[in-house]
Amino acid sequence: MMFACVIHGARDLRVESREIPTPQPKEVLIRLGAGGICGSDLHYFHDGGVADFRIRQPMILGHEVAGEVVACGAEVGSVKPGDRVAVNPAKYCGVCPQCRAGRAHLCSEVRFFGSASRFPHVQGGFSEFFVAAESQCVPVTSGISYPELACAEPLAVALHAVNQAGGLTGKSVLVTGAGPIGLLVATAAKFAGASEITITDRFSAPLAIAAKLGVDHTLNIAERPEALKEFISDRGEFDVALEASGAVPALVNCFESVKPAARIVQVGMLSSAQLPLGRIISREIEFVGTFRFNQEYAQAVKLLESGRINVQPLITHRLPLKGAVEAFGVASDRNQAIKVSLVPP
Repeated sequence: MMFACVIHGARDLRVESREIPTPQPKEVLIRLGAGGICGSDLHYFHDGGVADFRIRQPMILGHEVAGEVVACGAEVGSVKPGDRVAVNPAKYCGVCPQCRAGRAHLCSEVRFFGSASRFPHVQGGFSEFFVAAESQCVPVTSGISYPELACAEPLAVALHAVNQAGGLTGKSVLVTGAGPIGLLVATAAKFAGASEITITDRFSAPLAIAAKLGVDHTLNIAERPEALKEFISDRGEFDVALEASGAVPALVNCFESVKPAARIVQVGMLSSAQLPLGRIISREIEFVGTFRFNQEYAQAVKLLESGRINVQPLITHRLPLKGAVEAFGVASDRNQAIKVSLVPP
């Protein structure tokens, strides 16, 4: 038997005893090393769903995971027991038009860890043991910690968002929202060659982390609602904006703060809203979406292993899986937590 973090509905998260799963021929059994609590996990916890994906049956949460291979199916050849692996939470069909076109992240039949987008739901990785397809496992040989390695998934999201922004070399970049994804987007933008990065948020704690990560300018728009407007009046407008909060006012700020012919990338989940879309016409602004990641997951693992991107400042808490309910409470408090990592037992 094993412990698992199971969501039953809004505010109904339980740590339950479950049977240890058995891997199929092309699967591996993994012992959890660490699992990062994501914003979507928090939406399931607080709201019982993410956008249109509603909890319809008990589901093990967690898609930012890494761990140790403990058993392999008969047809597995690329990993073996004892290997440390980062686990890509997405399993693609490989045959749909999007997969064949090289856009597997838009696969219509994708199975994504800890997601209620399908029924039966796809169980996640917040358990002492979980199974993954061999193809989802990326072996690592360095001594990188499991909490850092579990950040490969959100880093891959950030890398894909920056790729959607186009070339950033020498450009001024605005990032709205300094949650884990926003902070990683800013880090990825810096890695991609942005000359100047500004980030906004409503909380001081994540902005302090942003400063430690080397972000050039941090603006608290709760304390100073006009801070962004005052900032651009002195320094000009931004070449690129990446909206990572999912908040309508933040997106409006992006439209009002970019140059003509700029590009805005919507990273945060956003519902329908009234927006100043006339700016798209009068300034010829490009407004594009970004969804999860494609080849960026393997790149994220390499960047973390090599130390070229450091996520340690983001990992504010390491809490036991058995205390998952309390950990979700901590992760919900943006005044104290950035990335909460669940670790055994």
